[in-house]
Formats: sequence, structure tokens, C-alpha cells
Amino acid sequence: QLDGRGLPQWEDTIKKLPGKFVIDHVGKYLEPVTVDHAAFKSLLRLLDTGRCWVKLSAPYETSKTGATKYDDVGQLATALVKHAPGRMLWASNWPHPSAPRDNMPDDADLIDLLLDWAPDDATRKKILVDNPAELYNFR
Repeated sequence: QLDGRGLPQWEDTIKKLPGKFVIDHVGKYLEPVTVDHAAFKSLLRLLDTGRCWVKLSAPYETSKTGATKYDDVGQLATALVKHAPGRMLWASNWPHPSAPRDNMPDDADLIDLLLDWAPDDATRKKILVDNPAELYNFR
């Protein structure tokens, strides 16, 4: 894992890697960025290669706005889904190894975020069923 803010520095190297690759935790920007940030635009370009998938997971790891909506990370997730719905994956990140034991995220709240981030049933089906099947050759 790397801090997503470093993606511009690593973008060319990542593009040269053979095969498919997954970037987790909505880009894992350890300090929140906006959709206009160079590091987020780098992630969009990686998605445009057609070999990159992004996990919509663990917003609690990087959010400064916090539970239950994680609005700062949610803005990024929504933009990613809009940009490349066929390259998004969902993951719970259970058992939440980085979360404080006294403040564990609620898995039901985490899956509910997908209702906000992916606006329709067809897109959610892509994220939960079709995209993982394609990536992991389940078909």
C-alpha cells in the first residue's frame, strides 16, 4: 500500500507493470484530497488504462469527517464510480485491522455507503457482482 498522494510520482511505473492491478481504500489518500487534486487525477488516468480496479473500502482509514457518511472520502468514491463504474469493487475490509478496538466501524453502515456512492441498482450490481467476476475470472 502507498499513500495515494504519491500516485503522480508512481503513475508511470505503475502503468508499466504487466497485468491487472487493484488500488484499495478509495485511493488511500492519507490526508484527504479533492477531486481536483493531482493525485486523484492520477488515479483516474490509471483507471483509464483498463487494467486498474479500485476498491471502495475502508473509508474510516483516511476520512477526517468520520462516520457514518465519511463525506470527504465519499466525494472521491462518488467521482470514481461516475468515472469508471466498470472498474469499481466493494470490500468491507473486515476485520478492520487498522480501526481502534473501541471505535470499530459498523459493517452495515459501510455497505449502506454504496447506496450513496453508486446511485442505481445496475451500477451496484457491477460493483458487487460483475466487476469482481471479471477481475478474478469467475466467469
